[in-house]
Amino acid sequence: MALLRVSAVTKVYGPLKALDGIDLTVEAGTFHGLIGPNGSGKSTLLKAIAGAHLPTTGSILFDDTDITAMPPYQRARNGLSLKFQITAVLTELSVYDNVLLALQSAEGYGALLRSRSRQRLDAEVMQALERFRLADRADDLAGELSHGEQQWLEIAMALAPRPKLLLLDEPTGGMSPEERRVTGELLTPIKQDCALVIVEHDLDFIKNICDRLTVLDQGRVLGTGTVAEIEGDARVQEIYTRRV
Repeated sequence: MALLRVSAVTKVYGPLKALDGIDLTVEAGTFHGLIGPNGSGKSTLLKAIAGAHLPTTGSILFDDTDITAMPPYQRARNGLSLKFQITAVLTELSVYDNVLLALQSAEGYGALLRSRSRQRLDAEVMQALERFRLADRADDLAGELSHGEQQWLEIAMALAPRPKLLLLDEPTGGMSPEERRVTGELLTPIKQDCALVIVEHDLDFIKNICDRLTVLDQGRVLGTGTVAEIEGDARVQEIYTRRV
């Protein structure tokens, strides 16, 4: 079943057409990778899906709801979550409190005022931290974590509200090879609960975790298919030889 359907989406910035008639379908329970040379439109497409940039033309359906012009906070309430490339954890708060705030963000002000949410949400916070191997760092300041651990913390925060779809923009940037390997291991189990759209330059990483890949080039879809189909596509091989 299609969880996300992007149809004929364009994004124009003055004379620049960053996206040019993009079609993309993401099925529930799958990991879908976006790859392509620098400047091909990958991050722009991710931001259009998340609502950070609205499309110039075209439509975006998420879980059978038209979200094309919907503000980001409403998309989040509908089950869409995004982690940008640059880590945005609250470095002066504890690792625990970063995840707690992510969970509290899904609640209304009234519920927060009337309840002792820290106690009520404790089990969920610790479960999220354990999933990303951060339970023993719960009381440490987020700023004391390594770069890779901060990335894991932010992914844990993005998943804490239990979204239906998670968008990740280059989550392994700046990580060591071992941290990238572990990141793949940590992401794989979420597939049973949450679909994933991921932009990543590390082709080995993205091929190891994704069910399908879409290749972008100059704002257009060059090809979509399984990892094997994309690897065998002569057009894809040519742009990576020529431009990557």
